[in-house]
Amino acid sequence: MTSRPNTVRAADHLVDQLVAQGIDTAFGVPGESYLPVLDALHGRDDQIRFVTCRQEGGATMAADAYARLSGRPGVCFVTRGPGATNASAGVHVAFQDSTPLVLFIGQVARNMVEREAFQEIDYRRMFGQMAKWVAEIDDASRLQEYISRAFRTALSGRPGPVVLSLPEDMLYDDLSPPKPAARAETPRFGPDLQALDDLKDKIAAAQSPLVIAGGGGWTSQGINALRSFAETQGLPVAVSLRSQGVMNNDHPNYVGHFGIGSTPYLAQALKTTDLLIAIGPRLGEMTTGGYTLLTPPVPDVDLVHVFPQAEELGRVFEPTLSFVADTETFCQSVAAWEPIAPERFAATLSTLRADYETFNNPTSVDGDPLAPFFARLASNLPDDAILCNGAGNYAAWLHRFYRYRAPGSQLAPTSGSMGYGLPAAIGAATFAPNREVFAIAGDGCLMMTCQELATAVHHKLNLTVIVINNSRYGTIRAHQEREFPNRISGTDLTNPDFCAFAKSFGAEAYRTPDIDAFKDALSDARGRPGVKLIEVPMDPKLLSPGKWLS
Repeated sequence: MTSRPNTVRAADHLVDQLVAQGIDTAFGVPGESYLPVLDALHGRDDQIRFVTCRQEGGATMAADAYARLSGRPGVCFVTRGPGATNASAGVHVAFQDSTPLVLFIGQVARNMVEREAFQEIDYRRMFGQMAKWVAEIDDASRLQEYISRAFRTALSGRPGPVVLSLPEDMLYDDLSPPKPAARAETPRFGPDLQALDDLKDKIAAAQSPLVIAGGGGWTSQGINALRSFAETQGLPVAVSLRSQGVMNNDHPNYVGHFGIGSTPYLAQALKTTDLLIAIGPRLGEMTTGGYTLLTPPVPDVDLVHVFPQAEELGRVFEPTLSFVADTETFCQSVAAWEPIAPERFAATLSTLRADYETFNNPTSVDGDPLAPFFARLASNLPDDAILCNGAGNYAAWLHRFYRYRAPGSQLAPTSGSMGYGLPAAIGAATFAPNREVFAIAGDGCLMMTCQELATAVHHKLNLTVIVINNSRYGTIRAHQEREFPNRISGTDLTNPDFCAFAKSFGAEAYRTPDIDAFKDALSDARGRPGVKLIEVPMDPKLLSPGKWLS
């Protein structure tokens, strides 16, 4: 590294800005288009750890998981062209899950722009719909300005991803560094006081209210305040798709989750409630059963919607009462209230909690051989264990029979992205090395990002992969059998020997054809450091909990 006196190389200045923003870990795949940044990271492991991944989609997903646990934007570096297109998978996850993320992409040199130079892409056009802001930094003297704005944008309102393109020649430029940057923090903004009084009146008049909590941006303080609000007012709390870590599932006010496919008793509760308080979720397709459990644009229920971005309120469902507020500040405001009418809601709460207990019990699905495996996880893992999963029919067992009991214990994509589980576990194990971390995946899901086993072993992470193997794309096969019975097309798979595959990377591996073998393998895996894989063979005719192809 050489610079003129009193100047700094742009790449070093960029790394300085990340340190100033409190970033201690970045994920990525190296590329020649940002070599000066890799050089700037050399010798700075005590400030920023660079986790080298094997594919850019895995790198961005790992950064997404790290952000969810740390509360700071995840940071990822990828090269131009194919690197950026691969990375888009994780950017889409971060956008739909409202996760703060900053993706840096190496770009062609400034004098080659608009020539379709090697691997050139216009990232403003490419990422326009899946990022909060996309920009290219042509002038090294504006690096601090752009990075500061990127972090503030990623954290503000509805959190989300930002993409910054770095022309490779710009990274070699020298500049006079500006004044030190201020660290961007998540802005907090409270609810309107008059609207809070109106909400009190609505709760006082309600007969069977229901809370749905979810979305991104939850903090431990917000989660604690939500619990206090529910306890004081006697309110049943359900959660939106893959937001089960927002409320301790053992808590008596927790009543279940709105997942992929209707949960019958919750669907009925949504039909009969006279006051729906949605705190944080967008009320998207999955949570609302394809926009059928609530009727757009004006639902047949008093809807109170709390969301940190004004444009989302009324986008699909017109609320009776709306709050532009972050979930932490809103919940802290309402948690301070005196009891309004909790005794009136006791019967509804008791019924819904009993329905959840029945639904969550693995014996509620007779003859299901897979349910005991997930019940074993629920009864044996510590409260703060982190379970990560992608998409596939296997997730139906996990979400139904496992109980999430701590903030950050569930990392799963509401976008339904396959392949998320293993990279997310890498992000989680990097951030929280003292917590037990599990990646739960189907065979199709794992093979999307299976190369990241090499990442986990290389960086000496502690995590366990549980792969449910039915040798098919199970979710698609279930849809296929429903729509076009006995006309199988494109859904059968040929898999590797997963145990041999894991061992080839240096991981420990177990094949568990029955629950007794699984119990032994889980116990052994939990007692070992490093990377472990447990394969669970699944009957291919088993489609979802208690439902068979026949």
